[in-house]
This record gives sequence, C-alpha cells and structure tokens, in this order.
Amino acid sequence: MKRSKQDQFVAEGNGARSQYGALCWRAHRGQIEVLLITSRDTGRWVIPKGWPMAGLSPDIAAAQEAWEEAGVSGQVAGRPLGIYAYDKVVKLGQTLPCAVAVYPLRVDRLAVEFPERHERRRKWFAAAKAARKVAEPELRHIFLSLAEDPTLLLGAPTGTGDAGSGPQP
Repeated sequence: MKRSKQDQFVAEGNGARSQYGALCWRAHRGQIEVLLITSRDTGRWVIPKGWPMAGLSPDIAAAQEAWEEAGVSGQVAGRPLGIYAYDKVVKLGQTLPCAVAVYPLRVDRLAVEFPERHERRRKWFAAAKAARKVAEPELRHIFLSLAEDPTLLLGAPTGTGDAGSGPQP
C-alpha cells in the first residue's frame, strides 16, 4: 500500500505526528511474549508502526503495519493499550517528533513471506526482557506493565479489526 506525503504528515508545524503501532503478543508457557522487529535504519528493536492510512481506522492501520513489517496476522484490539513518543530521524541531524498509539494484536500466525521480510529481523521476547531491548521509556513502561499484569492484554477488547489471514497490500 503506497502512502502519499499528505498521509504521512498529519500535523502542521512542530507538533508531534501521529503513528499507529501493533504490540504483537502471544501466551507461551504461562507468560506473555511480545514480538519485536528491527528498524530498517539502525537495527534497534521496535514494534511495527507507521503513519495513518487513508480509509483505515487506527487499529486496522496498526494491523496492516504488523503484516507489512513482521508478517503477523491475528486479532487486533479496538482501543490502544498506551501511547509512547519518540523522535523519528528523517534526515541526518533532523528529527520529527512522533506519538504512537499502541494497539494490542494477539498473533494467530506468522507468515514466512511478507513485504519487509528482507529488511527486518523479528524475535519473540518475554515482556520484561522486551522492556530492556527497546529505547523508548514509555514503550518500556508498557512492556513492564504487561510483565506485572498480563491480564491487561487478556481483557483487551476485540476491535472491528480481524486481521484474519493478514491485511494484504
């Protein structure tokens, strides 16, 4: 799915730009695990996220990003679990402040082939270990909250977004 510059920058001036992210999770051996992927530019551990997409609700846009960046399909919650901020590097020495609404997505399936498979790595982590892997303090806090209280995910409302076999480009 192609995005135009208008879709990418939803705020004018110096305000933070909105993005939508998917906290991809599964229950494994009695604990919550989250799927992290590497960023394309720096190789840091991150969650799938991206800009708003015309015609898609925020939760469905998050599920679409999870498909494109990590090959994930599953059930996405209709409400965000939390929000975190970060500075996106857009050019050498230039950053863009972003606020990411994080939507839980219970993973049903991981595809072998997906759009960004050659650009990223993906790996499951226990929520507490994922907190140590990410750079953003507010995202770290979300993971630590899940490690302490996994029911935050288990009680997450199911949104209109059944990612089913995965959103397709």
